[in-house]
Amino acid sequence: MNFIKHYTKLALFAAVVLMAATSCNDQQAAEAPKAAGGAALENLKIRYIDEDSIMANYNLAKDINEAMLRRQNQFDAAQKQRAGEISKFGNAMQQKYQNNQYLTEEAFNADQAKLQKMQADAENYLAGLQQSIQNELNQSQIQLLDSIDNFMKEYAKKKGFDMVLRKSATLYIDEKYDVTKEVVEGLNKRYNKVGGKVAPAPVKPAEAAPAKADVPKLSTEKPATPGKVDLKK
Repeated sequence: MNFIKHYTKLALFAAVVLMAATSCNDQQAAEAPKAAGGAALENLKIRYIDEDSIMANYNLAKDINEAMLRRQNQFDAAQKQRAGEISKFGNAMQQKYQNNQYLTEEAFNADQAKLQKMQADAENYLAGLQQSIQNELNQSQIQLLDSIDNFMKEYAKKKGFDMVLRKSATLYIDEKYDVTKEVVEGLNKRYNKVGGKVAPAPVKPAEAAPAKADVPKLSTEKPATPGKVDLKK
């Protein structure tokens, strides 16, 4: 499981919002030629941003990434601990069996049932923990994109821009239209003003997982149906 690897997809995910929502007014921009009596498109005030640079330098994005790294480490530690406990008990069973230390079939069956329960409990616990992290990831994703979306709308309106494009969505655009640095500075100024820092939710053991969660992936689509947690690492 690697939350951080998937979290780098935020740049691509955010790009969708940055392209569409950062426009001061999509309809106004689309109808600009008509409103100007057929004025040329070059009269539009267009700028662009480098979304990768924004995701790398926006303090909120960096704080979220750090929080997800901590959660990744928590999951890895829990997975390693549970797998170690199961392996230790399984090895002890094997040793007892080889040394003929099981005096009755009932004793062997009892240990076997205990081992199976340990495996099931571990899977349920890790699935619940994984789902909890996925939920945090989804909420952080919404928080990040709403933050960028709201800022870009205000920024474009204040500057009088008709459109703000993604650099990756263009084949060529002159660097003089790049407003990335100014946008990053504005985002961080606003973020720092409200206190900054994303606090990760505490890890709580799951009594029963509603489903076995698959590895979380950031995308614009609805999260995939959960799958089984692998105790092996």
